Amino acid sequence: MTQQQPLLNLIDDLTGDLQDPSRLWQIAAIVGSVILGWGLARLLKKRFGRQEVQSGMLGFGVESFGRVMAPLAVVCLLALSRVALAKYHFHVNLIKVALPIFGSLVVIRFTVYLLRRVFARHGQISATMLAFEKVFQLLVWLAFVLYITGLYQEVFDFMDGTVLPLGKYKVSLADILQATISVIVLLMLAMWAGAALEEQLMKVQGMHSNLRVVVARTARALLILVAVLMSLSLVGIDLTVLSVFGGALGVGLGLGLQKIASNYVSGFVILLDRSLTIGDMITVDKYSGRVTQINTRYTVLQGLDGVESIVPNEMLVSGAVQNSSLSSSMLNISTKVSVAYDTDVDMVLKLLEDAALTVERVQKEDKLPSAQLLSFGADGLDLQVNFWINDPQNGRGGVTSDVNRAIWRALKAANISVPFPQREMRILGPVPEQFGPQESTTVPQKSSVTEGNPSANHV
Repeated sequence: MTQQQPLLNLIDDLTGDLQDPSRLWQIAAIVGSVILGWGLARLLKKRFGRQEVQSGMLGFGVESFGRVMAPLAVVCLLALSRVALAKYHFHVNLIKVALPIFGSLVVIRFTVYLLRRVFARHGQISATMLAFEKVFQLLVWLAFVLYITGLYQEVFDFMDGTVLPLGKYKVSLADILQATISVIVLLMLAMWAGAALEEQLMKVQGMHSNLRVVVARTARALLILVAVLMSLSLVGIDLTVLSVFGGALGVGLGLGLQKIASNYVSGFVILLDRSLTIGDMITVDKYSGRVTQINTRYTVLQGLDGVESIVPNEMLVSGAVQNSSLSSSMLNISTKVSVAYDTDVDMVLKLLEDAALTVERVQKEDKLPSAQLLSFGADGLDLQVNFWINDPQNGRGGVTSDVNRAIWRALKAANISVPFPQREMRILGPVPEQFGPQESTTVPQKSSVTEGNPSANHV
């Protein structure tokens, strides 16, 4: 009977309120709070969300926080309504039931918001996260049912009375639950604040990109450290145990974590000395591509074929790295072509330079294309065209193909032939029967194959 008493009291209170004429005030307060709360959240989302898209100045993202604002506004309005009605001696039992309902909705949506802001900032939500969100929703609604029915006090007393021996200490289930909740909440808030700070720092244009990454990573690490220390203090764990943890970490580094520690240190070295920045085109060992991420342990290179390579930071610090855009993004590219020996060299060199200038990506101001006579080849005059581009991150193959096509069109328009290898072959010795009578051919008793003039075209 004791377990059913809170539930029976709740039912009696609700029944009494429904029979009381003042119930209309409570119903009006609940309906008005819901309508005003959702309308206010929609207005804020529409106004500040547009400003966030245009200027990117709102630090905590009103657009993505909109699902939390609506029930939060309803809870605030219901709390004000409860205070106002209680002041004039109206019953507020209906509002007392509505408050935890919308409060549970706030907790669920705010937790989901934190999880997705921290672990799914790029829009990729894993199945594990969705499953965790569903389990968390069930736990929140279960806590709501326990609170409404008044059974939460009995559950808490049971957990507080259940003691588990941990070494020479004895800890109750209630203490473990409170410690777990405090640690998780503080860590999630710290990671959320770190993610929000990182997003804002990445929008600061007056700061070097590497410095922004260093400040964001350092601030995030400090926030997590503070959250851990606060969690340990709230749980009641003596902070001197960290000295034991530090000793164990030192032994671990000495036994086999040198590479991991070296990669982490190398990551901060790369960010601080600014030898690499996001967007650079680099080549290290057999890997080449554009730097898309510089993490504390590894750097991600995205090749022109779309394949991403994860390169340990230690390799970028201790090895040789070719950076196409360290001090300047200008890159020289060359292509070769051959023309016949009877071609006007000066005219065709000028023709090649003008053809390269017609390509959009080729530089046309500071560094102009230049053509040179490389050598006198076996089949013709070997020429080379050098040109510059300032967007190596877009690759070389496309612009080289465009320049070659422009050169080909220019040579065809000027009636300049591009020679192809031609060889003169003489058969020395008896001619096979299938090519004619043997007695009609007089040849020396020696065989060889010689190269002739490129202009000759006979066998």
